[in-house]
Amino acid sequence: METSLYLPVKRFLETLGFTVKGEVAGCDLVAIKGSDPPVVVIGELKLSFNLELVLQGVDRASVCDEVWLAARMSARGKGRESDARFRNLCRRLGFGLLGVTEKGEVHVLANPEAPGLRKNARRRSRIVAEHQKRQGDPAAGGSTRQPIMTAYRQQALSCAMALTQGPQRPRDLKLLVPDAAKILQGNVYGWFSRAERGIYVLTDAGRAALVRWPQPPAGEGRVQAPDDRPGAAS
Repeated sequence: METSLYLPVKRFLETLGFTVKGEVAGCDLVAIKGSDPPVVVIGELKLSFNLELVLQGVDRASVCDEVWLAARMSARGKGRESDARFRNLCRRLGFGLLGVTEKGEVHVLANPEAPGLRKNARRRSRIVAEHQKRQGDPAAGGSTRQPIMTAYRQQALSCAMALTQGPQRPRDLKLLVPDAAKILQGNVYGWFSRAERGIYVLTDAGRAALVRWPQPPAGEGRVQAPDDRPGAAS
C-alpha cells in the first residue's frame, strides 16, 4: 500500500528539518519548516512511477515551494525510475523525485528546482493552517477509503468526549474547544443532538465515533480553533 512509503519519506524530510504530517488537505503529505512565511513542501506517493503521480505533482505545484514525488523502486532496478526521460520530465517541472526500496531506504533521483509557476496563495494558506492546527500526525500519507483525521474531526471528537459527562451548552465547552458552538450547531457528522434550546447531548453515532477513535478524558488539553470544516482545505 502507498502508506508503506509514508514513514520512509517522512523520515527523509525530517532529516532536512521539516515537520511532516500525512493526508493534509488532500495531499499525501505536507512538510513545513520555519515561519513568516514557512517553507511548504508537498509530497505525493505511488506504488510505481507513472503519469498519475506526475499529474498530482502538477496540481500541487501552485500551492507549495517544492514538490517531491515518491514511489517504490523496482526490485531489479529496471522500472520507470531508471528511465532518463522520466527523470528529465520531473526536473523540467521542478519536482524532486524519490525512490523507496523494499527495505525502506530512500534514494534521491532528482532534486526539486523552482520553475517559477504562479502560486495559489489562498489554497496554500489553508494547507498551512490545517497542518499547523492538526494535533500530532494522526493520518499516514497515502491513506484511502477511510475518514481522514482532520483538525475539525479532532475538535468534534473532543466535544463528543465532553458530552459523555452529560448534556452541556456550547459555552461550557469553549475553554476545551473554542469552536464548540459551530461544531455542535453544524453537527456535520451527526454526533450531537439538541435536547432543548442551547443544550446538546451525545447521539449513538457520537458514542460509536468515540469507540472508533478513543479520546483522552475531557478537559485534558485545549484544542486550537482552525477553519477546517470538511471541504474548507480542499
